[in-house]
Amino acid sequence: MRWLIYLAKCLLSGLLAMQIYFVLQIGLWSWFNPGDTAFERAEHWRLCGLHWSCPFHSYWVPYQQISPNLKRAVLVSEDDIFFQHHGVRVEDMEKAWEKNQQKKGQSKTALRGGSTITQQLAKNLFLSSEQDYLRKGQELLITAYLELILPKQRLFEIYLNSVEWGEGIFGIGAASQHYFSTSPAALSREEAAALASALPAPKCFDKAQFCRRGSIDYAARQEFILGSMDRIALAPISKSNSR
Repeated sequence: MRWLIYLAKCLLSGLLAMQIYFVLQIGLWSWFNPGDTAFERAEHWRLCGLHWSCPFHSYWVPYQQISPNLKRAVLVSEDDIFFQHHGVRVEDMEKAWEKNQQKKGQSKTALRGGSTITQQLAKNLFLSSEQDYLRKGQELLITAYLELILPKQRLFEIYLNSVEWGEGIFGIGAASQHYFSTSPAALSREEAAALASALPAPKCFDKAQFCRRGSIDYAARQEFILGSMDRIALAPISKSNSR
């Protein structure tokens, strides 16, 4: 019994230390830009292994240097009430839960999401690509830390600079150069809608070899995004976010 109590204490201590690490790391991002994310590191290893040179592109672009067209397009695509909610959208999570329950007993299919931009950011920054309910629980905790510690605009800035936009392409700086040979500030409405349409399946958008049967109709998504961008209001740019 003593060993069980000792083991439980060690486990709880480890979990507490992990939460403290997450909180401290997020707190630093109030002043410093994040380096690479957990997802970026995993993709870098997959593409490059131990090689120094490989097709991997990412560089930071300050929030005020990103086109409003792109910001609105991404919000339409991924989370249109991002600036209004507190990290989660309960109705979307309930729908995702119902669909996942229907898939029980079937093959190991990736759990369907219901994720906000903050939840996606929590997963990409710290977590593995494993999809289970324990990881989802940790994702929700990190989401709460992000929302409590960082302002919304800063969260959106980090997301736009870290999200995957193709094989080895991370962040809007690399994406705008890769697809349109332009800067994030100069993206047109059509270019912004195209990039935003890629986010649910960026590798497929980039290379046909990653597409499967029933893959996303990017053209239809672009049209929907274009038609919805004008209803999205952006938060005023904060001077504190100039980095």
